[in-house]
Amino acid sequence: EAAVKAGILLAAEGLTPTSQGVRVKFNGDKRTVIDGPFAETKELVAGFMIIKANSKEEAIEWVKRAPNASATGEGVVEIRKLMDIEDFGEDFTPNEEIAKVKYQ
Repeated sequence: EAAVKAGILLAAEGLTPTSQGVRVKFNGDKRTVIDGPFAETKELVAGFMIIKANSKEEAIEWVKRAPNASATGEGVVEIRKLMDIEDFGEDFTPNEEIAKVKYQ
């Protein structure tokens, strides 16, 4: 609730079990679809939140305030930055249609 009121929470969703998912494996130009469940997975993403923070430190402080939603009381939250166009490097050329909309 505090993150919503502060205007930093942009999205938060749970994900269905891996038994209902698929993976697409990339190998050069080849794509292979693998149906779940993914029993070999030791760690998996069960949900996500997107917040808008000014720094990694600010994101950490917000995550530390989040309620523990784990049924066992134990869990881990991984914090990662969404990639910006600049993160792809100077040789990256965005799709022209997307670029027209985003960079007009």
